[in-house]
Amino acid sequence: MSSTADLPASPTLSHVLDNGLTVLGEPMPWLRTAAFSLCLPAGVQLETDQHAGLSGLVCEMVQRGAGHRNSRDLVADQDNLGMDRSAGVSTAHASFGAAMPAESLAEGLAMYADIVRRPHLPADQLEDAQAVALQELRAVEDEPTQRVITRLKTLHYGPTLGRSVYGSQAGIESITSSHIRDFYTQHYQPSGVILAIAGNFSWRETLEQVNELWGNWQAKPQPPAPSFISQPAVYEHIDHASQQTHIAFACPAVPYEHPDYFAFRAGVGILSDGMSSRLFDRVREQRGLCYSVSASCHSLLGTGGLFGYAGTTVERAQETLDVTLAEVQAIVQGVDADELRRLKVRVQSNLIMEQESSASRASSMVSDWYHLGRVMSAAELEQRIEAITSDQIVRYWTEQPLRDFRIVTLGPAPLQVPAETV
Repeated sequence: MSSTADLPASPTLSHVLDNGLTVLGEPMPWLRTAAFSLCLPAGVQLETDQHAGLSGLVCEMVQRGAGHRNSRDLVADQDNLGMDRSAGVSTAHASFGAAMPAESLAEGLAMYADIVRRPHLPADQLEDAQAVALQELRAVEDEPTQRVITRLKTLHYGPTLGRSVYGSQAGIESITSSHIRDFYTQHYQPSGVILAIAGNFSWRETLEQVNELWGNWQAKPQPPAPSFISQPAVYEHIDHASQQTHIAFACPAVPYEHPDYFAFRAGVGILSDGMSSRLFDRVREQRGLCYSVSASCHSLLGTGGLFGYAGTTVERAQETLDVTLAEVQAIVQGVDADELRRLKVRVQSNLIMEQESSASRASSMVSDWYHLGRVMSAAELEQRIEAITSDQIVRYWTEQPLRDFRIVTLGPAPLQVPAETV
């Protein structure tokens, strides 16, 4: 593998404010848009089981009026600026993002400075926010695919790092305005915050504005992030009257920051990137075992996993599980040159599309900085992928054999899981 010194330099600019907030910028002057991604270390890992869903509710409540705008004014002004916006929570973060015409960026940043620094947190809207959260929770519980994957992440990462972003009914219903304000006061502060901006903008002018908007935000001591505790291999079945069986599986794997991550990621790409991938072709198309099958990488800071899913009929569920696990583990037997070439073409295509999307680039910048402490350029990523060989993929998958699976099935009957798997 190439050393960092041999890799293309990143065009991303960075600056850390005195209060610990990191600002990243990547001008893309050929675009007509600009976008930002703002991540605060206020995710579900900081909740308690008693108030599961608190971080998501706080993320919702800070958007219900801020600064001089009430909730209705905020939505109207966002629409007037042409903002395509998003917000949500993950294990580690509460995240806010928006893409907009380039000329709206300055006003958009000022608006979100109000949202995270001066929210109204209106007590009279908490009940409405709880109703929305409960509706989202019930939607997940009614969707078998989401239900098995949500449970699988808890089994894989443990009760804290694997906590559901949707919370629990008891947790959501127990939350009061005082819990909202306490969580906001403790965790919405600048230390560890990452603000990434990409698109058609001036770095110098925008950095000056960011310093004016956030520079006097006072940092507070933060609790240490919870450590990953290795979880046991396990099989769990959820009884559900249905004509279908949903299968989710995961096993430990290297995280994004690991030197061997791209060899691991390439193997997963051989399995599940595109309709010519092994799982789609060999499990769904050739054998007709299922209507959906996939595998993906997932990383938290310091740990990761290979996650997979298959949806099938009850009659074909056992064979689907057996064949899918066999295909996942068969990477050690070799990777064809054509498979690797197709994967590299898909990666290059995705990189080209990212260069036309300011929002996608801003999101990638935040992820890189959080996991790596730096931002990889598109050229570096392309070079890393292009340098991967079939032998490197097989070597990684041989030296890091897939074991200690966590498997969750949902359907009318449990399946037989090989003893060596769990």
